[in-house]
Amino acid sequence: MSDSLRELARRAVVRSYRKGTLLIEEGDRGDTLFIILAGRLRAFSRHPDNEREITYGVYGPGEYVGEMGLDGGLRAASVEAVEACTCARIERPTLEAHIAEHPAFAFELLTKVIRRARAATVGLKQIALNDVYGRLKGLLESMAELRGGPADSWVIRELPTHREMSERLGCGREMVSRVMKDLERGDFVARDGDTLILKRRLPARW
Repeated sequence: MSDSLRELARRAVVRSYRKGTLLIEEGDRGDTLFIILAGRLRAFSRHPDNEREITYGVYGPGEYVGEMGLDGGLRAASVEAVEACTCARIERPTLEAHIAEHPAFAFELLTKVIRRARAATVGLKQIALNDVYGRLKGLLESMAELRGGPADSWVIRELPTHREMSERLGCGREMVSRVMKDLERGDFVARDGDTLILKRRLPARW
């Protein structure tokens, strides 16, 4: 968490939320920002007729959500607590006062909005142009980080569940399970508890 964001959190009302609590509902109007102090939040959309969902992202401590509603327009996504969490709730007047004292934070906020808009664009492009394996490959590679040691390897710590991945990829959980099992059989990935090890470069096609 940056010093400016930490200072902003100190100005806020801190609240705790139970797992499953809906902090933001798509279609509502609101200009509240939530800084995550503990736990995780999920941003998603749900089809009103068939209840099908797509997850845009899962965010943890040091991150914030709600910035896309600061223009006063309708909320573009819903946000719920995927586990018990604690957040600093920032109202617009508090944010405006903070930016007046810390102008650089406006650029930090703008950068965050641009990055998330770019990630949404890439996600839609993957859904439109790639098959399920291609989308899963892109998701795994985007989450992987280099783990140093005697033999460097790429790992994903706290791998999302197959259901969570299917919601982010716009496909069925069974399809994700099938592809992941095939990758393990092919010795491309291996599980170590909640960590997934990418043993070698994933093939371009499956």
